Amino acid sequence: MASNQSSFPREILELPDSKTKLLLHSCCAPCSGEVMEAIQASGIEFSIYFYNPNIHPKKEYEIRKMENIRFAEKAGIPFIDADYDTDNWFARAKGMENEPERGIRCTMCFDMRFERTALYAHENGFPVITSCLGISRWKNMEQINDCGHRAASKYPHLTYWDYNWRKKGGSARMIEISKREGFYQQEYCGCVYSLRDTNRYRKSQGRPTIALGEKFYGIENNEDK
Repeated sequence: MASNQSSFPREILELPDSKTKLLLHSCCAPCSGEVMEAIQASGIEFSIYFYNPNIHPKKEYEIRKMENIRFAEKAGIPFIDADYDTDNWFARAKGMENEPERGIRCTMCFDMRFERTALYAHENGFPVITSCLGISRWKNMEQINDCGHRAASKYPHLTYWDYNWRKKGGSARMIEISKREGFYQQEYCGCVYSLRDTNRYRKSQGRPTIALGEKFYGIENNEDK
């Protein structure tokens, strides 16, 4: 891991029930960077599970995934690249196309991703799962944790770790790490409906629509989300 990590004050984290191995669901490099460094600083063994069939279009998905892979390889963390089964995601989202952010469509999306994460953990000897999704201030942490606990409860020896990654400066470190690493700066949640609604809002404000693959943290004239 980059030497910059030591400049951040960190508490020693412990997994629930004295477990020693963790599967971290990751949605992107910016959200996972702080979480990965915090977990690694505590000496916890973990792997990254990248399952995000909600991300659309494929170009955006590949950019986010490759950024996450780049950082995982730099940190020496195993990266599990799961399916991009968008047909399944769109089938589940049917009838929810016009639901607002943080509504039932997002619950469906979190459920889908956590269910697959929990299954993989169960089948591959990971006793604990967690996600970096909750570090974003754009997300409803209670909604995310409810989905995580629900997915883990299907397996008797699996625990969902609902640690609050935003606390004690976590959100600020997320931005600092993103700038340090020059991560790709996505400008919408990920799904096609989020992209649609974000662009609608931008047009109403006289702003240009999102240009995929063009904005990066730490680059001059870029603004943080």
